[in-house]
Amino acid sequence: MAGNATEDTEFARLVMLACHDLRTPLATVLGFTQTLARLDQFEEPASRYLEMIGAASGQLGELVDELALGARIEAGRYEPVREQLDTLELARAAAEHLGEDRVAADGEGASVEVDVAATKRAVAALARCALRHGGLEQVTLTARGRELELAPVTTAAAPVLLGEDLRDLGAAIAVRQLRAQGGSLELDGETLRIRLA
Repeated sequence: MAGNATEDTEFARLVMLACHDLRTPLATVLGFTQTLARLDQFEEPASRYLEMIGAASGQLGELVDELALGARIEAGRYEPVREQLDTLELARAAAEHLGEDRVAADGEGASVEVDVAATKRAVAALARCALRHGGLEQVTLTARGRELELAPVTTAAAPVLLGEDLRDLGAAIAVRQLRAQGGSLELDGETLRIRLA
């Protein structure tokens, strides 16, 4: 069993190294795409293609960051830098990121100490997962003190949201990241309760 733990840690370190090495070419692609877009010398459809390449590069960068975070957690190297943040602000950040037509944010929040950037990404990833794997048009994030409630959660989306069915990288990393900070996730009917440390 100890051999497997060592292999898992080594694999996590390889993933971290790969993520580090991927950032340079990705930054180059994104940088040159943005530079070309600012030149304003391209007609349609070339300017639209540049915009699509820039958006895809940004998405790849986010995926690399999430993968690196997951690898750090698995290797026991995640050391969150905690700052104060209101849970209602977390809900509103997810709504802003995914679109207020897709995520409604309400309730009364409370201050928590979390890794702010990673926790904002985690909450948004969970909302996106509930939408995508639940086949929903809209979900609601409700702040209830130090807890967030995400609803509705369909039967199909529940195991993906809880990290039991690995079909969504963002949700899988979100679950690990929230737990690594001392938080928890629990399904209560059609509501996912996200408790923040």
